Amino acid sequence: MIYDNETFFGEYAKMSRSTQGLAGAGEWHQLEGLMPDMAGKAVLDLGCGYGWHCGYALDHGAVRVLGIDASEKMLAAAEQRNPGPTYRLCGLEEYEYPAEQWDAVVSNLVLHYVADLADIFHKIHRTLKPGGVLVFNIEHPVFTAGVREDWIYDREGRPQCWPVDDYYIEGPRQTVFLGCQVEKQHHTLQTIVMGLLKAGFTLEALEEARPSAEMLPLMPEEQKRPMMLLIRGRK
Repeated sequence: MIYDNETFFGEYAKMSRSTQGLAGAGEWHQLEGLMPDMAGKAVLDLGCGYGWHCGYALDHGAVRVLGIDASEKMLAAAEQRNPGPTYRLCGLEEYEYPAEQWDAVVSNLVLHYVADLADIFHKIHRTLKPGGVLVFNIEHPVFTAGVREDWIYDREGRPQCWPVDDYYIEGPRQTVFLGCQVEKQHHTLQTIVMGLLKAGFTLEALEEARPSAEMLPLMPEEQKRPMMLLIRGRK
């Protein structure tokens, strides 16, 4: 588990989404609008990390919140920063997904580590109550397509283009993130959307994450690319 690596976790702790919470997450200005009404609801967070979305659920009236994560360090941080929800050390693939237990399932930047998305989507559909909502964001297929998830540079080291040559070749991608070697899984847009539909979800929203109006002028040109997909589906 890369998030339990001391070096990686130390660097992750410096990120704005770690120090500022949801306000420091670049996608939150869009993702918040996809969140369902949580008053009186049971909410499951798959890959809860620091527990920011768990805390959000409680603050918005959820009566039962469970956050699962495969990282001990992340859960220890969640207990400190967002106490109140129940946290459990568990990977997404190992969770039992009991039938019709949750009104909402949330997952933040975790599903691009999952090889078999179709299986997870079916399990999420099973564990949602009738009418339940799934909201998640996943790294954009254009972002994950390249073998190294990096730019093509000129001789002076300036970024020239973002390669998508291997877009249709799904599977693992090795990349360097926060100074560490990390393996992710590349899925095409077809795999993501059709996986949801075949699992039984009704697709309610799909947005490509983009910088907010406040952040856009501050970002270098090479960072103004689609990095995430934000999706909301209903059982």
